[in-house]
Amino acid sequence: MSSAVPVPPGASHRSHPDLYGRSFLKELDFDVAEWRGLLRLAARLKIERRTGRELRQLQGRNFALVFEKASTRTRCAFEVAAHDQGAHLTYLDPAGSQLGRKESLRDTARVLGRMYDAIAYRGFDQASVEQLSQAAGVPVWNGLSDQWHPTQSLCDMLTMTEHAHKAASEITFAYLGDARNNVANSLLVAGAMMGMDVRMVAPESLWNPTSVISAALTVAAETKARLHPTADVARGVRGADFVYTDVWVSMGEAPEHWQERVSLLSDYAVTTKVMAASGNPAVRFMHCLPALHNLDTVLGRQLFERTGRSFLEVEDEVFESPASIVFDQAENRLHTIKAVLVATLGHT
Repeated sequence: MSSAVPVPPGASHRSHPDLYGRSFLKELDFDVAEWRGLLRLAARLKIERRTGRELRQLQGRNFALVFEKASTRTRCAFEVAAHDQGAHLTYLDPAGSQLGRKESLRDTARVLGRMYDAIAYRGFDQASVEQLSQAAGVPVWNGLSDQWHPTQSLCDMLTMTEHAHKAASEITFAYLGDARNNVANSLLVAGAMMGMDVRMVAPESLWNPTSVISAALTVAAETKARLHPTADVARGVRGADFVYTDVWVSMGEAPEHWQERVSLLSDYAVTTKVMAASGNPAVRFMHCLPALHNLDTVLGRQLFERTGRSFLEVEDEVFESPASIVFDQAENRLHTIKAVLVATLGHT
């Protein structure tokens, strides 16, 4: 198990960011102090759960999980977090509601807002979660959209601060792969909010959108973060404390795009050689999961048949190595999502 972030002296279970009634749609919804306060709250809640001192601050609350995209970690983290805190949940997948078929998103939002204290949404479009928030009248939490994955980056920042054993401003991490995706966008902004040295390592055609880079640079001007997009893997990972990657292709993505993506990103796979190129014997490997590191999955075998590769974004030797902290990351989804729930709806 990873060590927890120290709790500030004198902190109590009620000392958390003043985010009551707020939605969490992307990192930029909160300022730097609020973001860092969420991480302190998550660290404290993690300690309290492990030591049996957790207090239920969400008794009597009711939450709806509206998931248009399937999930393991996000769903489980929301469900366990709510249960630990005394709240009740209703899970709605595409087959469990009329969303988008017989009822518009706006109408569904207004119905759910009358029945639930908050809504977690995981779906395809950022515009959808924004519309849900505007119409529901209750806090809405983004469990993933096409542009942002804020509950993932929050857990990633907690994981990095736990393992680095130094100030966040001294941490360097390198993200390798497709930097246009939701996880990469969230990591760039979250790293900027923490004042970190952030390397987005990808072919230039796959760098973060200019609007995301601009927003991150604005935050970095306040926090003194260092943001470095680069196509050079060796340069990008040099001195890194953490090497992070994500899947190159997703289930449901058209197979005709697989070979093109693999050809474009083959030099950006995280291998033992890439980890060694960091020059840091304590470098750690991170992945938001699921990962295509072997042939144990249907998608992995399909890709092997098309590409001849037994792994994509990370080789098994790295994934299963002592340097891998991917399951500490996965656990931290629970503690950071719980912090979001408590901060935005906890009884004060």
